[in-house]
Amino acid sequence: MKISDLSAKTGVSARSLRYYEQQGLITAVRRPNGYRDYDDDAVVTVLTIRSLYDLGFPSDLVRTVLPCTDGTNVDQAVCQGVVERVTTIRDDIAQRVAHLSGTHDTLTRFLEERAS
Repeated sequence: MKISDLSAKTGVSARSLRYYEQQGLITAVRRPNGYRDYDDDAVVTVLTIRSLYDLGFPSDLVRTVLPCTDGTNVDQAVCQGVVERVTTIRDDIAQRVAHLSGTHDTLTRFLEERAS
């Protein structure tokens, strides 16, 4: 499929798709006319990449995590390291959520006291 088709199916801009390709996250075959040709699996891969970026993962972690998401050519030791790193990220987020929740509660009490 052409880059415009992949963009339409995933909601990811053609510019981002070219960046993903530059980073080695997706691959395309070049047609004789120079256009990129992506296989159908690229849709799932791009959606996975987008989700990982949306979670705040840096490019190097996305590159490491990606092979662990589809079960092909997986180095179990690498994937175990990924699990540990993702667990750390999740735990850090949980701590930030708890802190923000406490701040929210403090601000709510402050405003309630001032409204009385």
